[in-house]
Amino acid sequence: MTYTKFQSISIYLLLALVFTGCSAIDIFKENSEIAPTRNYESFVIVNQEIGMRGFSSQYIDQNVQIRLQENLEKYGMIYEKNTPDVVIRYTSNEDSRSKEILPNPYPTRFWGSRIYDPWMWNPYNPMMNDNRIRIDNYELVQVIVDFIDPTQDKFLMTLTGVTEVSSEKTKEKKVLKTVDKIVERFMTEINSNPKQP
Repeated sequence: MTYTKFQSISIYLLLALVFTGCSAIDIFKENSEIAPTRNYESFVIVNQEIGMRGFSSQYIDQNVQIRLQENLEKYGMIYEKNTPDVVIRYTSNEDSRSKEILPNPYPTRFWGSRIYDPWMWNPYNPMMNDNRIRIDNYELVQVIVDFIDPTQDKFLMTLTGVTEVSSEKTKEKKVLKTVDKIVERFMTEINSNPKQP
């Protein structure tokens, strides 16, 4: 393998790690009062029926409702207001936060090519003396979806998706991706349990 190929592979791996870290979405399951032991073929979204907003932005809130319904219908479920098999209710936590980014003691421009080059390393380079700590502001968004069995009035589960949002421009996209993962996890959970005849 030539040096050029090694350099290209290193850059691609570094970029992949950066983008994977930025788009991380974690899903947590809780509040399971009963196991899903029957087929769930229909649903209703409480927020949509009673006009209850789960997000501060009305635009994002409306898109979450649409995305929930579209995803569940893709899995073959139907929207049923009167006698649904599953009642769905969602809300969110949107917390503004900040974190300190420590300075990199190594010149960034050399990463991905050569880890250490004694001829290029210069401790008197102005880059080496930049010890300022940068503050990055972001929003920690939690999308919380309750799945309730109305016949027993008990939780099948609550699924919470957690992601970081760096700007308002990317917020909607990240929230909708989180909704996708929540519905995917819900379908996996209900299909993995044995069903009653």
